[in-house]
Amino acid sequence: MLRYCDEYAADYRAYKGGPLCYEDGCLYRGLIALHEVTGEQRWVDHMVRLVNAQVAPDGTMAGYELEDFNIDNVLSGRALVWLAQRFDDPRYRKAADTLAEQLSRHPRVKEGPHWHKHRYPEQVWLDGLYMGLPFKLEYGLAFGRPDFVEEAADELLAGLALTYDASSRLYRHAYDSAKAQPWADPETGLSPAHWARAIGWAAMAMIDVVENLPAGEKRDAITARWQALAARLTELVTADGRWLQVPDMPEMGGNYAESSATAMLAYVYMKASRLGLGTDRDPGIAAFESLIKNAFETDVTGRRVLGRIVWVAGLGGFNGNYRDGTPGYYLTEAINPDDIKGVGPFMMGFAETL
Repeated sequence: MLRYCDEYAADYRAYKGGPLCYEDGCLYRGLIALHEVTGEQRWVDHMVRLVNAQVAPDGTMAGYELEDFNIDNVLSGRALVWLAQRFDDPRYRKAADTLAEQLSRHPRVKEGPHWHKHRYPEQVWLDGLYMGLPFKLEYGLAFGRPDFVEEAADELLAGLALTYDASSRLYRHAYDSAKAQPWADPETGLSPAHWARAIGWAAMAMIDVVENLPAGEKRDAITARWQALAARLTELVTADGRWLQVPDMPEMGGNYAESSATAMLAYVYMKASRLGLGTDRDPGIAAFESLIKNAFETDVTGRRVLGRIVWVAGLGGFNGNYRDGTPGYYLTEAINPDDIKGVGPFMMGFAETL
């Protein structure tokens, strides 16, 4: 598995051809996790090679437009903060400062959290909780912005409250504060279904924020949210220990064990146990072992790849299609073996086993 991770990183090229994006940020998180547990320089070298191709010496980020107000673009900022604290290269701090400026100006719903993107107005998506809030916390701690630390905790708690569905004890993919989107329930503003990777994003946001958040009521409240979610998710595992693309509908034809969500949740269960947060490590170990046993495939070149990774899923119009957020919709999206949205969390989970 170390060889798989190393070869994957060595072959990796910017996911979108150059611009900094959240997919690259997933890889950077995996590389940081592997470096921190092994102490090996190769993981940092991979990251520096890739980041330096995306961030110019003056801190300009390739393809970045602040006023797109795209929360996805912020995830790679966590690598910038990490690098800025360890290398005497001003590009990392300058670029991180630009992302912090974006969050300072980024539109918010009236309940507090940021819009997902400028083109998705008044909407909070679970994905965005992970994309923006751990960066906001880590930037605040690293560079003397206590307001960012408090905001990260407040916005995470607000986002979780807005997307929680009490009947299922899970979190819906998104919330429309304006209750104007065709996919949104006109009374609750919630999207219609649960998507496993969205829940994985939210769970990773919880655990990565709690890891660095100072002790107090907000940390306790986020921990309690994770504990309740962990208890519910253990009721939804497949027979071999994974989670389904639509996690609470095992009876639905075509539903399948999805690898990115399984890797994310494996990572969170294991990390939460390591941090002493009162949840069991075993579901994470079982999920990770199941990925190794059941999800790896051999591609046409004979190379081993992590299979059953859904490429993308969202809500509203995209590329000429309307994504209505119904359970059936999530089963129509393409599967992309070895997609970084699965491999990055797999690396994070692997680091927790070492």
